[in-house]
This record gives sequence, C-alpha cells and structure tokens, in this order.
Amino acid sequence: MSRESGAVAGQTGAPIATRPEEIRNVVVVGAAGAGKTTLVERLLVAAGVLNRAGSTDDGTTVCDFEEVEHRQRRSVALALAPLVHDGVKVNLLDTPGYVDFVGEVRAGLRAADCALFVVAANEGIDEATRALWRECADVAMPRVVVVTKLDHVRADVDGVVAQAQSAFGERVLPVHLHEEGRLVGLIADDHRHEAQRAALVEGIIEESEDETLMERYVGGEQIDTELLLRDLELAVARGSLHPVVPVDATSGVGAPELLDLMVAAFPSPREHPMPKVCTPTGGPGPAITCDPSGPLVAEVVKTTTDPYLGRVSLVRVFSGTVLPDTTVHVSGHRSAWTGGSDPISSHPASSHPDHDEDERIGSLSVPLGKAQRVVASAVAGDLCAIGRLSRAETSDTLSAVDTPLVLEPWQVPDPQLPVAIQVRTKSDEDKLGSGLQRLAAEDPTLRVEHNDETHQVVLWTMGEAHADVLLDRLAGRYGVQVDEVELRVPLRETFSRAATGHGRHVKQSGGHGQYAVCSIEVEPLPQGSGFEFVDRVVGGAVPRQFIPSVEKGVRSQMMHGVTNGCPTVDLRVTLTDGKAHSVDSSDMAFQTAGGLALRDAATRGGTCLLEPVDEVEVLVADALVGTIMGDLSARRGKVLGSEPARDPGMVVIRAHVPQLELRRYAAELRSLAHGSASFTRAFAGYERVPDQVSARLPARAD
Repeated sequence: MSRESGAVAGQTGAPIATRPEEIRNVVVVGAAGAGKTTLVERLLVAAGVLNRAGSTDDGTTVCDFEEVEHRQRRSVALALAPLVHDGVKVNLLDTPGYVDFVGEVRAGLRAADCALFVVAANEGIDEATRALWRECADVAMPRVVVVTKLDHVRADVDGVVAQAQSAFGERVLPVHLHEEGRLVGLIADDHRHEAQRAALVEGIIEESEDETLMERYVGGEQIDTELLLRDLELAVARGSLHPVVPVDATSGVGAPELLDLMVAAFPSPREHPMPKVCTPTGGPGPAITCDPSGPLVAEVVKTTTDPYLGRVSLVRVFSGTVLPDTTVHVSGHRSAWTGGSDPISSHPASSHPDHDEDERIGSLSVPLGKAQRVVASAVAGDLCAIGRLSRAETSDTLSAVDTPLVLEPWQVPDPQLPVAIQVRTKSDEDKLGSGLQRLAAEDPTLRVEHNDETHQVVLWTMGEAHADVLLDRLAGRYGVQVDEVELRVPLRETFSRAATGHGRHVKQSGGHGQYAVCSIEVEPLPQGSGFEFVDRVVGGAVPRQFIPSVEKGVRSQMMHGVTNGCPTVDLRVTLTDGKAHSVDSSDMAFQTAGGLALRDAATRGGTCLLEPVDEVEVLVADALVGTIMGDLSARRGKVLGSEPARDPGMVVIRAHVPQLELRRYAAELRSLAHGSASFTRAFAGYERVPDQVSARLPARAD
C-alpha cells in the first residue's frame, strides 16, 4: 500500500483513514512493568508523532498518566495513541498490566483486531503473563510477542523466548534476532542463523494455502520472500503463529521493524470477525460487515470524564461512518443477550440497567494524550472520541435512530472485592450519589450497591488497587471524601428449639383503648423452608377478622428480628389462643400482640445466628491446589471437589464458604497465589454460625 493512497495526517495533525484497509487496531497487552507504555512512546517516536523528548511538536505529552497514575507509577486505564506508518493508520491501545484492571484489557481486546504481547527480557513469563495470554486466546486475538528491556543488566532474550515457547506453544517464533545492538531479520537472513530461520519458514509454510509449498521447500527450492511474507500475514491473522520481535525502547532498535510487521502482517478490520447484532428487544439483527457505507453500528469501549469537555466516549466503529452533528441511538442492553440472567444487568445492586436514548453527536476527535485533535469522520474499522454523549456508558451501542441495534457485549469480569464506604461529612451525601453514578458509567467492572439491610454503600471492585483508584477519582474529580468502613454481612436468625410465647397488648388511656392477647407455639423449620402460619384457635377466642392481624404482626417482627436485629427465618408459628375486647380490640392491637408473642417465645426457646454461604469456584494452577484447599478449609469452607479446567495446567476447586470469610478473599487469594488464581461465587444458602464465631460478631441495633 502506498503512502499516497493510504492514511495521512490531517491538517490538525490527527491521523486520517478513509478505508478500513488503511487501518490497524493494535492493543498492547502485558504484565505490569513489562514496558508497554514505554514501547508505545517509542513507536510514536519512530513514526514521527513524538519528538525525542516524548512530546509532540506543540508540547503535548502523548502517553500521559492520570493524577492517580502519577502517584502509583502504573497505567490503570485504556489509552489510545494513533500514528501513520507506510500509509496505514495504526491505532495503538495501551492497556494496564495490573490484574485489577483486566476489564480495561478486555475493552482493548474488543476494540482491536490484533495485539502486541509485551514481555520483559529481564522478567520472563510469570503467572500474570500467562493469565493475560489466556485473555487474548479466549477471544482468538492474533498476537506478536514483543520482548522489551533489552538493555537491562539481567536481560536474557533467548531465555525469555524459550520460556514463551514452553508456556504458549511452539508457534511462538522469532522473525528477528537481537544481535550486537541491532536486529537481524530471519526471513531474508543470509543463513547465519539457519536453525532459527528454518523453524520460522516451516511454521509459515505449514499455514500456507499452497499445499505444494512444503514439498517444494523440503526439496530444496528457495521460497520467494514476498510469498513468505504473504503467508506470514495469513498465519498471524489466523492466530496460528506468533512472531517474536525484540525492541529496545531506549535506543529505538527494533521499533521500525515492528511497525513494518504490524502493517504487513496484522489483519485489517475487514479481516477480523464481527460481533453479533440484535435489536434492543432481543430479536435477530442483520449481519454487519466492516463497510463504511453500511448501517451505523459503533460501540463505546471506554468512557472518561474530562473537567473541561465533560464525558468523552472512545468509540470503535464496526459498520457505517460516524459523522459530527448527527443524532444517534444509544442502547445498553446486556439482558438482550442473556435473557435477563446476566450478572451485571440483573444483579440487584446493578449500576448498569438497560437503557435507550437518542443523543446528538457534537465534534469527533482523536485523543492524543490529554489533547483532542478534531477529525471530520470515522469510518468502519476506525476509532474516535465523541464528546458530551451524556447518557452513553462503556459497552453501549451507537446506531441509527430509525434502525436501533445492539452489539453482543464483551464479557465483563465479575467484581469480587466489596468495599463499604461512608462520606466524611453530611454535606457530601448528595454529591456521593452523582459521583458514583458517573464512575459506574465509565467502568463496567464497578457495581454500586445500596444495601437496605445493612444500610451501607458498597462498591464491588476488582481488587485493592481498583478500589484505591475509584476512591481517588471520587475525591479528585467529584470532590467527595469518603472513608472505608468494615463491611457488614447480612445475617439471619432462627429459633434454636420449639417454644411458646404470650403477647399481651392492653392500654387504657381514658378514651378508646387497645386490647389484644394471643398465645402462639413456634417451631424452627429446616433451612430454606420459609415461614408458615397455622390457625388453631377454637371457640372464637381470637375473632376471625383479627387472625390475619396476628400473622401480620409476627411477620413484621420477623423482618426486624427478635434478638440480634437480623431478620428471622424458617419458622412455623401456630396461633393457639387469645382474648379480645368488643370495643378496644383492633387490627393494630393484634399486630402488636403477635409481635410481642414472638419475642416472648424467643426468650424461652433461644435463637441462633445464620450466615450466608456462597458456592465458590477457584481457578488455580495445579501446583497450588493443596495450598488453596488448605486456605479454604481455614476459612470454614467445605471443599466439594476439584476438576481439570479448560486451560492446561489449571484446576477448578469448588467449595461452600461463609461470606464472613470472603470479605477480603479477592485480595488475599491474589497474594496467596501470586496473581495466578481467580474465583467466582454464587449464593448457596444460610448456615448456622458456630458459637465461637458468633461470640466475636458485633451486636447489631434493631
């Protein structure tokens, strides 16, 4: 592709592409500290976007950090950095490496068509790197492996490549070697590295559609370099071969070769499979293609809030063309794909309900660090930023107003670390709700729960680092200072044994009085049985019209608790006797008597606490199974069994574990397994709290 016919830098300095063939969307993935952001900056320098000082000619720093990132020295959000190389626009999407921000990684994988998988020459392949490789493999993302930090004193490029081949398969093959401060290309090599070249050429030929090519190669025929490059592109696009390129971000060695490889071997948006489409009601949608003249279908892959521009939506255009000053339909419908069973959209504390709105697009731009460069349009396959879409959230679909559509959403990881917060001052209470709503619109991995039972605001987060970033943003962007407080678990109570109770509510105050007396028998029922009310009154001791009043009073007292301030469950209450007054008895009087009778029975029969228990599934490396099982047992968990996971070398452990023991489990499991384990959980039921644990629980107010 010639420069003249390809993408160019527009008058504003923003890269412009008019055809999907002129675009490469490349996500940069790797563990924390691998050097992803430094690599992106070096590629921008090599493409002429940045000067040697790391900024544009007008002084804009491209790969800038948010304030929280400056303090923590790590990337925590998806960032776009576009460039033009050899007439092709390359949208580089820098992702965080820390496991708490895997949601940002998945958003980057959704927006991209191929990946640079970054490993450091001095670090090797750790469990966090393996987990990120699985993230890429799960969505069949084509990958080039980039080895960085070549100048480190402990750098071992050959050793890292060998580790990568062992961890990720034999199809991780170098296309360039780092030798004496320069790169040597193996495809056009002078045969000084015959073994490495042979492995690469054979790997390429095995993916060729020309079935005679291998026979010709084995027979000694010299295969044309252009033919090998064409088949290399095919193998990379299929995800069946992963080239390795060393890049020294300090000197820039390897950056031009990597740019060449991305343009030549990475698939364009036209070659990448398209997401499925449905209507907002869940009906079948049309099959879309990466066609600038097709129906508009775009997706918000990242939402940020700018103090001057307001809400900014980073959008991937899958079909059609986005134009400024037009009205689009904004849809968020995860339930359309899950039948309402999606954990994000159907969770009782969901911060991401289904929604539909029409909104007008203002100007389009390409982000370059914190600056925005205006563009006239964004064609299918491209990415752009849209300002002031006030109702659009991350993962929402933009489509035509007259034919609204919804893209099948990418899988959002389930946040597992609950953090309870409270405002420092009453004056911040109103701002808290608004700030949390905006954070939830930006981040689909955040859930905001307002727990009516424990009266706490709970942020469900991906981990401690994620929680820290959210609280920093809440304070820095929205001026809301909050403190983290101890998380309360919603307990229940039930009767320890059968008992009788007597309720007497008699008041005479000079006028119309109150009179109601009732006697009940209470029996505890098996877990999950609920509540039963039985009427065994004889002789009209309690008039018929007041029997429902007794039941209502018992139910109300159960909801508020009888001893510990926790809802009371799993009881059979039998009304056996009572007394009424022809004038002073009333519905409210018998409600009160019913509640008093239940409390009286509780003092006679005694109560015990019940705690919620979750069924937990832990995904862990085989070598750590014993450690994790031992830890689950120490948390009062009941291990149900284990089985091999889909991924080789991984095991799924299932157990029932009390929620009291899971409050910090997301962080503690990560530490225990060195970042190599993850878990999911689902409510399983309630079980009795052991006496020694119950004694340590703080008393609860009614």
